[in-house]
Amino acid sequence: MSVVLRAKDVPVAARAEYFHEAVGAAFGPLDVRTSDGDELPDQVRATDLGAVRVGELSASRPGGADRTRRHIQAMDADLCKVDVVARGEVVLEQDGRQAHLRAGGFAFVDLSRPAHWTNAWSTQIVAIAFPRKLLPLPTDDVARLTAVGFTADDGPDALFSTTARQLARQLDHLDPAGGARVGMAALDLLTVALAGRLGRHGELPDNVPQRALILRVHAFIEDQLADPELTPATVARALHVSLRSLYKLFEGERTSVAGLIRQRRLERCRRDLLDPSLGDVPVSAIAARWGLPSAAHFSRAFRATYGASPVEYRRLGNVTRPAPEIVDREIGAGQGMRRRAVVDP
Repeated sequence: MSVVLRAKDVPVAARAEYFHEAVGAAFGPLDVRTSDGDELPDQVRATDLGAVRVGELSASRPGGADRTRRHIQAMDADLCKVDVVARGEVVLEQDGRQAHLRAGGFAFVDLSRPAHWTNAWSTQIVAIAFPRKLLPLPTDDVARLTAVGFTADDGPDALFSTTARQLARQLDHLDPAGGARVGMAALDLLTVALAGRLGRHGELPDNVPQRALILRVHAFIEDQLADPELTPATVARALHVSLRSLYKLFEGERTSVAGLIRQRRLERCRRDLLDPSLGDVPVSAIAARWGLPSAAHFSRAFRATYGASPVEYRRLGNVTRPAPEIVDREIGAGQGMRRRAVVDP
C-alpha cells in the first residue's frame, strides 16, 4: 500500500477529510490538532515494506494529534509504532510518560492504547509501524518503553535513528522484495535498541546482530557511492570488521559486497540518464558522479547489465520518458528483434 497526501494538491474545503482518511489508511484513525484551526500538515506519505509500514509527515506549523479509545476500537490489528524526529521538536505522551524529542530522537508507541503528539514549527517525523508479534521481546517489558525518549548519540540507538531517516528518503527506490528485506532489517535494529534499554541483549534471536550489520553495510555503501575509492576493504575498515568477516557475512546474500557497490552505482547512473533535468550532462560526468571515473569501464558494465550502452539508454528515455523498468523492457524487446533478424531468413 502507498499513500501520499500533499495539502497543496487538495482543495482547501476537502483537505481535512482527505487528510484524516489518508492518515487513517496509513496508521489508523486519530484526531488532528492545528494551531490555526484549519491548517493541516504539508505532506503525509506512507509505504508498505512487507509487514512494516514506513511513513513520513511534514508540517510547517505547530500542531498535534490524539489517539483516543474511540479510535482504538476501530482498529483491527495489534500495531506498534516508532516515531523518529527528522526535523524540529515533538512531544509524545502515553501511559503517563512524556518523551521530548528533538532531531534524531525517537520513541516507541503502542497503538492499542491512547497517545498524544504535539509538534513545534517546521517538523518532520518518520514513522515505522508494525504488528506487535514481530517484536521478539516480552509484552510486559516493552510496555515499560512507551513514550520513553531515545537519542541518536551513539550505539544501536544512533544506528536505528540514522537508518530510519535514510529509509524514508529511499522509499521510491525500493522494489517490493528489497523493500520487505530492508523493512525487517530496520525492525531488527529497533529490536536491538529496545533490548539494550531493557537490558535483554542475551534474549535476542541469534541472527539479529548479523542482519543489523548487513543493513549497516548497505547504509554505508549508499552514503559513499560517489567515492571512487569505495571498495569492500573500505567498508570493512569503516565498520570495524575484518575483510574476511565481511565476505562471510554476505555468503547468504544475493550478491557480494563488490557486486552490491557496482549494482547500486549502475542503478544511480541509470536513473540519472533518464532524468530530463540532467539531459545536458555528459554520460561520463554522470558515471564519475557515482564513483565510476572510467568511461570505457562504465559503458561495458552498463551494457552488460541493461542490454544497451548508456547513450542508447538515454536516447530511448528521451523519446518516451517512461519509468526505468519500462525502458528496460523496450530494450529487451529490441534485442530480441535483432536476434531474430539474424536467425530468421
